[in-house]
Amino acid sequence: MSRASSSNAGRRHRGARGVSIALQEAIHAHQLGHLDLAEPLYRKALELHPGQPDALHFFGVLCHQRGRSEEGVELIRTALRAIPQHADAHNNLGNIYKESGNLVEAEACYRKALSCASYHHDALSNLALVLEAQERTEEAFEVYEALLAHAGAPQLARANYLMGLYLSTHARTFDDVENAVVCFRASFKHDNRDMRTLELLGIALYMLGRRDEAIEVYRDWIRREPDNPVARHMLASCGGEVAPPRADDAYVRKVFDSFASSFDEQLLNKLAYRAPQILIDALAQILDPPCAALDVLDAGCGTGLCGPLIRPYARQLSGVDLSGGMVEKARLRGGYDELTVAELTAYLQANPDAWDLVLSADTLVYFGDLQAVLCATYAALRPGGWLGFTLEALDSEEDRAELSHSGRYQHTQHYVQHVLDTNGFTDVKISPESLRKEMGVQVAGWVVLARKGKIGGE
Repeated sequence: MSRASSSNAGRRHRGARGVSIALQEAIHAHQLGHLDLAEPLYRKALELHPGQPDALHFFGVLCHQRGRSEEGVELIRTALRAIPQHADAHNNLGNIYKESGNLVEAEACYRKALSCASYHHDALSNLALVLEAQERTEEAFEVYEALLAHAGAPQLARANYLMGLYLSTHARTFDDVENAVVCFRASFKHDNRDMRTLELLGIALYMLGRRDEAIEVYRDWIRREPDNPVARHMLASCGGEVAPPRADDAYVRKVFDSFASSFDEQLLNKLAYRAPQILIDALAQILDPPCAALDVLDAGCGTGLCGPLIRPYARQLSGVDLSGGMVEKARLRGGYDELTVAELTAYLQANPDAWDLVLSADTLVYFGDLQAVLCATYAALRPGGWLGFTLEALDSEEDRAELSHSGRYQHTQHYVQHVLDTNGFTDVKISPESLRKEMGVQVAGWVVLARKGKIGGE
């Protein structure tokens, strides 16, 4: 080999090594969630080697995580032109489409991944999820069966968990719930670190009337994690401890921070979640036609599902939520002028006479005692302002609220009316609606509208 060719080879070797180092550092930072650090490292790897497939693929995933989904799609498609049989890349492209609401394209990507690797665990589970979302439940069940049949030891926990979740979500008989219990127990046997399984196992047992077993599941959870607020709250939900007047902040924050990444998928696609749309439809009956004239607070904004629906009415749209993870999702969804991470009652108390409309979809279900939060809401509204919110219904003629097995509170119509009256609200309307499905059963709820009186009683 000539000296010149040897020198060129050395430069190529150093260049390839540079790409490898930058890419490894980028992937490591990405896995740790350090997106600000990972992005320039991916760019560096692509500057050194513009067509590097793994850099394109993983940078595409990162772009989607940062709200740049179209850029992410193009990057992964470029990678796939170089490596068309890359099952992981097809699967991740499907994830972008799924999380962007394009279920048809997502399904096609997952099927392509499976054509490259017949029993690709993630592609199978994701395909089942998008089939469920398209209400093709029998097809989804067959895919979950294939997932369970072909899962290796590392994946058996998740395969059983997903089958249990499917059976409990679409339960038609108590046998389905019984089979879900079997799956949840098997899932926990294979991975006793995943406490989500214990939560769902306890709920399923309670639904079957096996309250003592549910209590023991939650007590076992507390023995494993004495400081876990979710375990303590769920124990109270089935009568193992005295129920608190409202869910503890630590419980709400932990549940929704961990739930943020899959919140929309679980509620909209699996539980037929309707609260935001139902609430906006009710408000449309009493508000003036949308003309961007109102200062609006989305109280307990979550991932921002109400934002696009109420935006046409809003001059200024603010959102507040206790979960930073949920607020970040709302920020990526867009449409809000201001987003704040804060406890709701304290936030309302700190902002008197600030809004023309306060709406709250499925947030006050984490308050048993509504007195303090509704008092604070009244003060935060301007005269003549409207409040709209949803609750889960408790079928009783009594004036009371109670913590249900789901971990959410239910309220009687008498109780809601009484608290609104006590705090000075007028024009109260409480309408029955179904808000979601749970364990195959429609969850009964209330849609509540109320108004703060105008000055001088106008």
